[in-house]
Amino acid sequence: MRTPGILLTAPASGSGKTLITCGILQALVNRGQKIVSFKCGPDYIDPMFHGKVIGTKSRNLDTFFTDADTTRYLYEKNTEGFDLAVVEGVMGYYDGLGGIRTEGSTYDVARTLDLPAILIVNCRGASLSVLATVRGFLEYQKDSHICGVILNQISPMIYGQLRMLIEQELQIRVFGYVPKMENLSLDSRHLGLVLPGEIRALQKKLNDLAEKLEETLDLDGMISEIKTAEYRTAGKSDIRKEIQALSFPDKIRIAVAEDDAFCFTYLDNLELLEEMGAKLVPFSPLRDGRLPEAVSGLILSGGYPELHAKELGSNRSMRASVRKAVADGMPCIAECGGFLYLHRKLEDTDGRFYPMAGVLDAKAYRTEKLSRFGYVTLTAEEDQLLGKAGTQIRGHEFHYWDSESCGESFHARKPAGRREWDCVHGTNTLYAGFPHLFYYSNLQVPHAFLRSCFAYQGLKPL
Repeated sequence: MRTPGILLTAPASGSGKTLITCGILQALVNRGQKIVSFKCGPDYIDPMFHGKVIGTKSRNLDTFFTDADTTRYLYEKNTEGFDLAVVEGVMGYYDGLGGIRTEGSTYDVARTLDLPAILIVNCRGASLSVLATVRGFLEYQKDSHICGVILNQISPMIYGQLRMLIEQELQIRVFGYVPKMENLSLDSRHLGLVLPGEIRALQKKLNDLAEKLEETLDLDGMISEIKTAEYRTAGKSDIRKEIQALSFPDKIRIAVAEDDAFCFTYLDNLELLEEMGAKLVPFSPLRDGRLPEAVSGLILSGGYPELHAKELGSNRSMRASVRKAVADGMPCIAECGGFLYLHRKLEDTDGRFYPMAGVLDAKAYRTEKLSRFGYVTLTAEEDQLLGKAGTQIRGHEFHYWDSESCGESFHARKPAGRREWDCVHGTNTLYAGFPHLFYYSNLQVPHAFLRSCFAYQGLKPL
């Protein structure tokens, strides 16, 4: 039996779906339910927030990164053993690739997984017009999957009247409302940078919200809707067999940067490496003096090195350890923040430059806007660590910092529009560039990385 799930979506960003999703998650956790959560799209920040503050297992679902079968496989793999799944949408419900297609949208995830969706409508400054909004979303696609509505930022007085009109005229269930609560909001910074001292205050805030939602939402009705929905399962999938065929019988130790400066990682990537034969060894470029002992590969994930540039620069022994390891041919994947760390110098948020690992003879500097933001398909221009020339993998860029030397081992192409560019420093033992990769878009890529790690150690797996 597939774990039942619900998807929370909205007509547009800024409708309150992240706050309400967190409140519902907290309420279900407080009820003693074993909950797993997901975020639609490439955002690694919200899942990290769910895990740190609410304590739920949280992953991504992205129909640009993965085809339908793989998306279903990841849903079923990550929900195994849980009571319920809660999926938070991204942007507006139908907003997909390039802003003009439904592919890659929250709706695409609902359609692929046959998930019932609840539309969160921000009623601020509107009343009867809310019905037109809901009707439009119900009718835009015949298989909208929308099974209900939550009204946000509405007074209890008008809510009762609007609920009756929506249910009578549109024949769709209203699962309650969220009143205006000025003291219960999540600063956008909190969805990214969560300091240890802030977690307790955020937990109290979400518990207050959960208590309020128990009063104003029909959570029992939502759970009933989830459990009575008809789901299409993934069917007989060859994905697990393909992973097994690409796995190594021996274990190889891979150092993975993990601290406040390096925390943006797709956890599905790391678990896939473990399934294929990696023994992941976390370390901190901020606090540790050198790389862990007896490792044969290195992953420098994304994060906030610019916020910790002074501390990273002061850790001379770690910088030297990383520089020597890469120079000696240890296979290394460095994405975005990890890529910045490999530079000779990095500019911090105050405009000061600090020395980094010095693997790349270039400076990384701050810009005033997002650079080359969004989805990309990467094609290898030459043989390198992750595969032969022509190897393709999908990824995502999100960074306000840029580099004097972004590399040219891969060619990046946007999935919609005509924009394309060269990027990534690639050698037989190095991938260093801004794009965050999603390994399930090409299983050969993590296999190639691990094969190189085994070769570095001198092992010859069967």
